Amino acid sequence: PRQSRRRKSVAIAYEPGQGDGAEPQRARWEPRHWREQLQRIRDMRSSRDAPVDDMGVHKCYDSSAPPQVMRYQVLLALMLSSQTKDQVTSGAMLRLRRRGLTVDSVLQMDDETLGQIIYPVGFWRNKVKYIKQTTAILKQKYGGDIPSTVEELVQLPGVGPKMAHLAMHIAWDSVAGIAVDTHVHRISNRLKWVKKETKYPEETRVALEEWLPRDLWREINWLLVGFGQQTCLPVNPRCSQCLNQDICPAAKRL
Repeated sequence: PRQSRRRKSVAIAYEPGQGDGAEPQRARWEPRHWREQLQRIRDMRSSRDAPVDDMGVHKCYDSSAPPQVMRYQVLLALMLSSQTKDQVTSGAMLRLRRRGLTVDSVLQMDDETLGQIIYPVGFWRNKVKYIKQTTAILKQKYGGDIPSTVEELVQLPGVGPKMAHLAMHIAWDSVAGIAVDTHVHRISNRLKWVKKETKYPEETRVALEEWLPRDLWREINWLLVGFGQQTCLPVNPRCSQCLNQDICPAAKRL
């Protein structure tokens, strides 16, 4: 009996809504050293010379185009960027823009031509299909524009959560959540910025949004993507060049 009462008191302390009267304030979890780690990553990214800085999606659209066309180009660049290096995505977008990249121009293009233009982006054959399907939906349902919510964006063929959040950031200047790609996912786990290891980017997004201050949500993708391209590499990370070597749980200390 004593043991069961002890369990109950623990449940009341940590599970709001199970007791009477005032509830104890539960401290919000946050990773150890995260502010210092973040500032050091900012320092390492200060030169803005990673591939994402010069050839990322935010550099792939025609900034002089009408807003609706610009937003469409942002979404297309995001669709092309999946499992594709920034350099390859940038090249494909440049070739598309030379043809006049609009909803109508893509709908008038046959699949073979579109495939030749976007090759060699990853999974280019699937992307031809997705781009055509999504573009038709945008024409029919959104008047040629792109949706303005994450919920609608992820319903489009070939558009995942990371793309949707980045589309909100870049095309609509709205922060609905954190955009988590393979770099953000990998680095968040290496730094222990998640309570427990996550297997998928969407799990990482949820875990980060639980504690990371909202005013940092837009910045974190750009910071970690470039950091992952230059220093915290997927294989053989350059720990000896990293300013966080002494406070990174995954660092290979020499």
